[in-house]
Amino acid sequence: MKRILVILITGSLFFLESCKDNDPSCTKTVSEAVLAKVDQTRLAADIATIDGYLASKSITAQTEPNGVRYVISNLGTGTTPCLESRIKVTYSGRLLFSGIPFDSSSTGVTFRLSDLVVGWQLVLPTIPSGSKVTLYIPSGYGYGINIAAGGKIPSNSNLVFDIELLEVI
Repeated sequence: MKRILVILITGSLFFLESCKDNDPSCTKTVSEAVLAKVDQTRLAADIATIDGYLASKSITAQTEPNGVRYVISNLGTGTTPCLESRIKVTYSGRLLFSGIPFDSSSTGVTFRLSDLVVGWQLVLPTIPSGSKVTLYIPSGYGYGINIAAGGKIPSNSNLVFDIELLEVI
């Protein structure tokens, strides 16, 4: 009897876990309307700039289909977030070429993924919690033509974020 109960519970948990991937309230991709707002000429130039930077530093990065480059330094085994998810992270952000930092948190902070720059939204839904990843974000998927972080991020800046995805809430 106990064995049947264990099989039923295990099967139920497997079924519930597999449903998460098909959950209609869990968006894993950024809408085409958001992506279409990015200046495609500028995006192509930014991608070429980032690729040149990575090559000059001998960094082998994975490529997200829309142009964000990323390196996973530690692959976690937890849950991958939805755009609607709240995520707990530590992070540091810096400008690509100068390396000048503009923001960081060494203690876990919580954000709704959909409230963050598009570069995070493009990659983090594929990254399980417990992972450490570095994102190389073209300006259009960062802050674009806007000057951000109290003037610390100039217009059209390519960004680098080191992120540890601590938890999907």
